[in-house]
Amino acid sequence: MIRFDSVGMRYGSGPEVLRDITFELAPGSFHFLTGPSGAGKSSLLRLLYLAHRPSRGLVTLFDKDISSLSRPELSLLRRRIGVVFQDFRLIDHLSTLDNVALPLRLAGAREDQIREHVSELLRWVGLGDHLEARPPTLSGGQQQRVAIARAVINRPSLLLADEPTGNVDDRIGTRLLHLFEELNRLGTTIVIATHNEALIERFNHPRLHLQGGHLDRLPPGAKPY
Repeated sequence: MIRFDSVGMRYGSGPEVLRDITFELAPGSFHFLTGPSGAGKSSLLRLLYLAHRPSRGLVTLFDKDISSLSRPELSLLRRRIGVVFQDFRLIDHLSTLDNVALPLRLAGAREDQIREHVSELLRWVGLGDHLEARPPTLSGGQQQRVAIARAVINRPSLLLADEPTGNVDDRIGTRLLHLFEELNRLGTTIVIATHNEALIERFNHPRLHLQGGHLDRLPPGAKPY
């Protein structure tokens, strides 16, 4: 599913923010991505969702070397990746339902199927009464749940989430992690960047830990030193 081999990444002519990153993730695996602020978590996610190319090394996604792909090929690959951004990136003039429906419409799904599936998922995340609400009228936690619903609605092959429980209480955070686990059981590979140690301990998945631009793989239950 994912392979990094001696990968480095920098922005412009600045110093490398990621150095000698080497790891592989099997299809259907579930990992937390951890590390202190500034360790490079968001940069690693940017490489994974193809928003940035490495400055050196090899990145392979879905058995494809991303350095050899054209823009149209990269665009097709991105359709297999769901992303939950910290800033949500919702479209303000669209309703909650229409924001979540975007990936399904891009994939050519029928409108009756779209409304049924989107409505069901929004009810599950506690937003069944907000189908027609616009993002500016929602709280930060509600917007976050809309962004998560949009990322998972078409069952992506790879789901990347940057602090997906940062704006919700523990009850909703736990429910969202159960949603990610259900998606994982259906075959989606999951990588969740988080600082929430309580959730990490409760769900007991292995972690990728970044420190100073370097990465360590830790088994379930292990804590970085």
